[in-house]
Amino acid sequence: MNPNALKAPAALMLAATLGACGQPKLSSLMNQTASAQAPSMNYQIGETSAIWVTSEAGDKVQRTNNISFDAAAPQSGDHVLSIHPDQVKQTITGIGSSFTESSAFVLAHLTPKQREQVMMDIYGESGANFSLTRTPIGATDFSVQGRYSYADVADDADLEHFSIGPDRDGFSRSKYSGIQDESFDVLPMIQQALAIKQSQADKDLRIVASAWTAPAWMKDIETWYIKPTAENNHQGTGGILKPEYEATYANYIVKYLDAYHQAGVDIWGLTPVNEPHGNSGQWESMHFTPETQRDFIKEHLGPTLKASAHGDINLLIYDQNRDGFEAWADTILGDAESADYVYGSAVHWYSSTFKVHEDILERVHQKFPKFDIIHTEGTIDDLGKPAPEGVLDPDGFTETGWFANDDFWWNQNATDWAYTATWAPSPEDHPMYTPVHRYARNIIVSLNHWMSGWIDWNVVLDANGGPNHVGNFCGAPIMIDTDSGEIYYTPVYHILKQFSQTIRPGDKAVQANKTLVNLDDDALHTSATLSTSGLLSVQVLNTTKQAIATKLKVGLQQANLTVPANSLQTVQLQLPQ
Repeated sequence: MNPNALKAPAALMLAATLGACGQPKLSSLMNQTASAQAPSMNYQIGETSAIWVTSEAGDKVQRTNNISFDAAAPQSGDHVLSIHPDQVKQTITGIGSSFTESSAFVLAHLTPKQREQVMMDIYGESGANFSLTRTPIGATDFSVQGRYSYADVADDADLEHFSIGPDRDGFSRSKYSGIQDESFDVLPMIQQALAIKQSQADKDLRIVASAWTAPAWMKDIETWYIKPTAENNHQGTGGILKPEYEATYANYIVKYLDAYHQAGVDIWGLTPVNEPHGNSGQWESMHFTPETQRDFIKEHLGPTLKASAHGDINLLIYDQNRDGFEAWADTILGDAESADYVYGSAVHWYSSTFKVHEDILERVHQKFPKFDIIHTEGTIDDLGKPAPEGVLDPDGFTETGWFANDDFWWNQNATDWAYTATWAPSPEDHPMYTPVHRYARNIIVSLNHWMSGWIDWNVVLDANGGPNHVGNFCGAPIMIDTDSGEIYYTPVYHILKQFSQTIRPGDKAVQANKTLVNLDDDALHTSATLSTSGLLSVQVLNTTKQAIATKLKVGLQQANLTVPANSLQTVQLQLPQ
């Protein structure tokens, strides 16, 4: 498999750095410090093509003035952002968010006209134009009532009663007040997104599917999950597959792919299960170890997919937090039989509110350079629990919450699942944090360390961060008050929109370095991507409350660049062909 074969403009490729299958040779996979010493090319740039800003000051993917490049050298006291378009890295898969039952339920509270506008803002070319997304196979915590699959008739090993009805049956007004469109559901939401894509020139929309669990009867606990209680010594669990149903579960996944294909939806990627470490039995889940997932792939899921009409689907392993990623990669990608069925790996971000674990991404890529890495889930979790001192705006005044309050998203107000959990591992990795920074930092640093795609969790939720059948409320790019009908586009929406509009599938990540003088390392972050037409997009995050003057260096050319306070800035420039 070769997900990262290079396709950048020929004039910008250095053939000497390329090994077999179009991958960079290991000797050319340099870290930021070593890369900064490499020779630079002299691109005749002139002016930037465009500069975009989203900021705490109120800019929302706002176009600003262009800047000019020249051949002057940076001075010793300058902050320098150095971009090396000749050092081409991984191919971009996309940026996006996720389809969930909770998102569909909230959108069903809008009139079809209102919903069409929101969907255009998510998937349309003039909106966020998301190109990579995810959808669950069956129930999750972000289901309205949960505890369902597509094969809930016990012991139905032949899956004769399989049905994706739960994804298309809609929500009855008699059961749920405020529903405007009873026919809207997860599958219609995906179909509407695909219809928007088909109506425009940019049709990119790749969907990754993940099951949170097999049907309950296939598992040793014979239920969806067992919550931790005093009676079970707080040992909650999602259970494991019964050996006799491993083949049945593989067939169940293929049945899902078949049914969605018949509904006009082709799934691009797949993980064997979401979060195989489990969640201590808090909601729908199912456990694998690296060894049992390896064996399930090579003995059941891989051969079953290969023999089906979906043999070319992109199978991703793991699908949980980055800190545990390396052991799974070593076990599954290091086994020739299982690796033969695998496209890449899926990771989440919940092991820290600020760490990106780029050292782990780097090590895994160095060992397994032919396999893709995609971030498949991240969100502002624990939204149901307010910050200990309330939500503070920049002037120190306490406000009521996160809905229709941009100050919450741009400042250090958010907490996560481990903030007050004394039992949680590494509590120092879970301080209060700024939501926008968590998103932008994670995306930028991940792109610098071989991540090809980045997917947010629920794209739409209600004003409380739900519905969620176990009370696990979270943030979303778009939040809607289902009582009043107010639609709130959070700053996270505009941040993801800016990334998505300027980083497109097929672009290449290129080497990006920073030199900061007497400035905290977290103050500025930068990454860059290059399109096949030679359009370079440089992303810059300023996490401070002051504008920062820098030198933007591209090859031997440089420009004076001021990065606004608390902002994401995207600088685009056309390189000569």
